[in-house]
Amino acid sequence: MIENSFTDRAHWEEYWQNYPHGGLPEKVVFSSFVPRLREGKSFIEIGGFPGSHAAFFYRQGVQDVSILDFYIDREIVRKLEEANGLPKGTIQCIESDFFAFTTEKRYDIVFSCGFIEHFEDTEEVIQRHVELLSEQGQLLILLPNFLGLNGKVQQWFDKPNLNAHNLRSMEIPRLKKIMQLTGLREMSVDYIGKPMVWLEPKPENQGKRRWVKLLSYTIKLFPVKGKTLSPYIAIYARK
Repeated sequence: MIENSFTDRAHWEEYWQNYPHGGLPEKVVFSSFVPRLREGKSFIEIGGFPGSHAAFFYRQGVQDVSILDFYIDREIVRKLEEANGLPKGTIQCIESDFFAFTTEKRYDIVFSCGFIEHFEDTEEVIQRHVELLSEQGQLLILLPNFLGLNGKVQQWFDKPNLNAHNLRSMEIPRLKKIMQLTGLREMSVDYIGKPMVWLEPKPENQGKRRWVKLLSYTIKLFPVKGKTLSPYIAIYARK
């Protein structure tokens, strides 16, 4: 794994042991981008295990879907396919360190969710996403916003999780400067999603999560977009 990572393989093995698998979301926070994205014929998610987003885009009509991750349990991916009525082997699995991965293939949709914020060099991580775009390619990167209330929740209740994230990667002015260097068009960098806070489903968080969920329900009454309450940041651009 590249030296500037905030996490290691052991971190993700433990994470996925505690994370529920199988179901696909009925609604996605990036729904406003879906009509454009499903024009593409090929999709790759960086850090895509267990394949939920790949399955989602397959259902949207994108027939060539892949995940790239340095930790993949193929049995879990196959179970996810079966649970959601996808033909076995639909989700192509590439188990590799993203920073060592090379391919001549280019993708119409390059996607990641909760990936870039685990690395020190945000510009390099984004540029490696861009390099995988086809001539008609579209880029969508989602990352959490821990610079507002949700960051405080992590600090109070799950400091190790907060420490696994590069908070500077969540600074929108910095992200816009990085994206301007890519040469892509139709660029947008903005907060996304209804107000929400959460804790990861670790055993030690079980008692705390009930109270955090209650707080999350409460702040949904204040649908104000911005650094304080918005749960995610979305970066979109296309060639």
